[in-house]
Amino acid sequence: MNADESTTTSQALAWFKSSHSGAEGGQCVEVAVANAAVHVRDSKDPAGPVLRIEPADWAAFVRFASESHV
Repeated sequence: MNADESTTTSQALAWFKSSHSGAEGGQCVEVAVANAAVHVRDSKDPAGPVLRIEPADWAAFVRFASESHV
């Protein structure tokens, strides 16, 4: 995982928020999928730092997050 400070890269990506994010703002992240990495940023600071995550690591995270951990 890397922090990418380049706003040029982040502006060229197609960002989206979860369908579970409400319209009232709150604490959301945005995700953009590219060939070599998944990019994650704070939706309240789109010009801020961007995390670059390897696709296999992102897939593992999504699997873990979608499991019931009660």
